[in-house]
Amino acid sequence: MRLSRAAFFFAVLVFAAPHAAVAEEVRRPQTVVIGLDMSKSNPLVEDSAYAARVAQRTAAEIGDLPLKSRVMLRTFGSYDTNANALKIDEVISARSKPQAVAEGMSAIIAAVPHLVAEGKLNAQEYTNVVSFLETMSQVVDCETSEVHVILLTDGFEDSEYARLARGGSLPAPEKLYPGCAELTMLGLGQGGGSPTATKRVREQWTDWAEKAGFEKFTGLYDW
Repeated sequence: MRLSRAAFFFAVLVFAAPHAAVAEEVRRPQTVVIGLDMSKSNPLVEDSAYAARVAQRTAAEIGDLPLKSRVMLRTFGSYDTNANALKIDEVISARSKPQAVAEGMSAIIAAVPHLVAEGKLNAQEYTNVVSFLETMSQVVDCETSEVHVILLTDGFEDSEYARLARGGSLPAPEKLYPGCAELTMLGLGQGGGSPTATKRVREQWTDWAEKAGFEKFTGLYDW
């Protein structure tokens, strides 16, 4: 029996509708936290070529987010809220499309060395990565959205918690991010001067991320 053209298209729509709904359910909103390490040890604060490269990589991570996803950009370094005043939040919508948000965030990241040189952002003496992650754990919810934390950092914690560059170890964390998707560090080990230093700091953060509850850790020296 041959179907009429109208019946054929009706059958296609009926079959495709539930599959489209499933695909839409899989694409649940995401929360992406972008942390800019403003410590002087991080090349992001003074190397324009490096800043442009890490900006491009970050944009690639957020250029295809589903609707209602949230992108939060913050600076960190010293344990001082006045030193880290840059806070930008965007929600993906029909007006704020993911590619436009990605380009905006990328432009800010690429401009960091210029903003530091002009005194609009401050290069800082300490690297409080752990305390930044502790703080941000209070404003994300891994049950309602897929959470991806992206830190543009050398990863060398330099605070009262640890002095990683001097051979120290990170403190064991509480379960701050249970079920959260991923912690990514771009530039991990930069400035450390050796692959063994990069390997050691990557091992420290891999262990920390697992204990904190992240499902995945990615630490890239280069890409």
